[in-house]
Amino acid sequence: MACLFRRSIAAQLSKVLGTSTEKLIPMVSAVPVSKKQQTLDFRISVNSVLEKGCLRSGSTVQSQARQLSEQLTCDDVVTEIAVGQGTINFKVNRSLLAELVMQEISKKGSKYGIESELFQGYPCGRVIVEFSSPNIAKKFHAGHLRSTIIGNFIANIKQALGNDVIRINYLGDWGTQFGLLGAGFQLFGSEVKLKANPLQHLFEVYVEVNKMAETNEDIHKAGQEFFKKLEGGDEHSLRLWQQFRSISIEEYKKIYQRLGVHFDEYSGESFYQEKTQEILWLLDQKGLLKKTMQGTGVVDLSPNGDLSAYAKVLRPDGTTLYLTRDIAAAIDRMEKYNFDQMIYVTDKEQCSHFQQLFGVLKIMGYNWTERAFTGHFCRCRHVPFGLVKGMKTRKGDVVFLEDVMNEARSRMLQNMAASKTTKELEDPEGTAEKVGVAALIIQDFKGPLLSDYEFDWDRVLQSHGDTGVFLQYTHARLCSLQRTFENRIEEQFNPACLQDPQAIALLQHLLRYDEVLFQVSEDLQPKHLVNYLIMLSRLASIAHRTLHVKGSLSEVAMARYLLFKGTASVLSNGMKLLGITPVEKM
Repeated sequence: MACLFRRSIAAQLSKVLGTSTEKLIPMVSAVPVSKKQQTLDFRISVNSVLEKGCLRSGSTVQSQARQLSEQLTCDDVVTEIAVGQGTINFKVNRSLLAELVMQEISKKGSKYGIESELFQGYPCGRVIVEFSSPNIAKKFHAGHLRSTIIGNFIANIKQALGNDVIRINYLGDWGTQFGLLGAGFQLFGSEVKLKANPLQHLFEVYVEVNKMAETNEDIHKAGQEFFKKLEGGDEHSLRLWQQFRSISIEEYKKIYQRLGVHFDEYSGESFYQEKTQEILWLLDQKGLLKKTMQGTGVVDLSPNGDLSAYAKVLRPDGTTLYLTRDIAAAIDRMEKYNFDQMIYVTDKEQCSHFQQLFGVLKIMGYNWTERAFTGHFCRCRHVPFGLVKGMKTRKGDVVFLEDVMNEARSRMLQNMAASKTTKELEDPEGTAEKVGVAALIIQDFKGPLLSDYEFDWDRVLQSHGDTGVFLQYTHARLCSLQRTFENRIEEQFNPACLQDPQAIALLQHLLRYDEVLFQVSEDLQPKHLVNYLIMLSRLASIAHRTLHVKGSLSEVAMARYLLFKGTASVLSNGMKLLGITPVEKM
């Protein structure tokens, strides 16, 4: 596979440069396939060789590339060497290319691309991913879709790489906003409505009580009083809170099931209420807890100790804050799980919150917040993301995730019914759901996570173009082709039958899969994998139109069938990492 080719090229370079083969292997990269089909397969940048100290600087990069290429020779693996713009490019033995790629995909299955030399020595350990984290007693807002699917993707990739992953849903189940809801429910809540439509009724109560609190100081005070009772352990208040919490989790689980997401632990701010008192005591003992003129408890994070930058940890009335509970949660998780890395997935508006969180933990003496895996990764890391604009349903402006998912499924069912190519399906609603979820995920993952993006229903659900529908459609077509040949005995594979330009382009792209996964593992940006899978689907569609299986000579048909089968396998594996359930018919 790619490893053999990289190693062979690196070994040649090693002899010329006097540098170890192992050091050079990561510098050899597969050439991306574009619509203009490539003839060369691998390249090495002269700049990267210079940066790693494998080549002395002197003449221009281009002349050094030329000089270096002249010292390299073709062999059984490398059939052509050419100089590019600051690069040396290599073409590998085409027959060997087909043989090794097909062999590796067949042999490694879901581990293809992961069991690669690029991941040799890759640090693994226990990784906590905290994501989704909606506020209880509220319907799942569409804004939580991003945290849910991004967190799920990060957990998937970390797990695939061999980490012990713990998925935590840290519910917003404490704080003054819940005090206001509790007070509102006591005033005009209905047990009958709560039983009939739990989260909808709680949402209505929350909206109404907030509206009243804006003009009625007594309502505002009632909310504060309810929360103080909660923190004080009042039995009635706690019972009501527990009821709302249980209802919320049960409702959320239905949404998570539809998204194909699961959690190992449902935690929440409430879990750390008692622990916050220990944190405040500890801060006080260390001389880190200061008081402002208004009586707010703060931790000084300014380099000069002049309170020019500080984190609030205690309100003047003695109640704790979200940050205080997050400090307690981080310390508790380290004691409980002894994690190697903890990743928080929230929107970019919380960047300053996490800077404060990591800053307070560090000043308290918890140096484990900074480096882990022998300095390879930050031990505590915040992965921020931008906002989604325009995600409105036909029902109006208040956007709940359930409505968005229903809308995606409904529109997908209409599109499938109108399409001439739609197959007879046992479960059309289930298929439409999977395709609709794929459409939402791909739309979300196409760009950098930090970017805001405009949601467009018509573009999201197109069957052609850079969409989740296109990926699902391509996978279903490849599965259909496999079903045609499923009863046929697989003959010996002849790599000479995969020398057409369309087959070579597909093989070259399959060759790059491990590099894409490596890049994703480094920066946790799903766009790399999305772009790879879209190009894979395009190349598969072109090959499917030109490399006919049916009607070809037996040996040629078998080779093409195996190529399409391998492509479907890689497409399926990549989609699963993104959190998409591939469909086999649509």
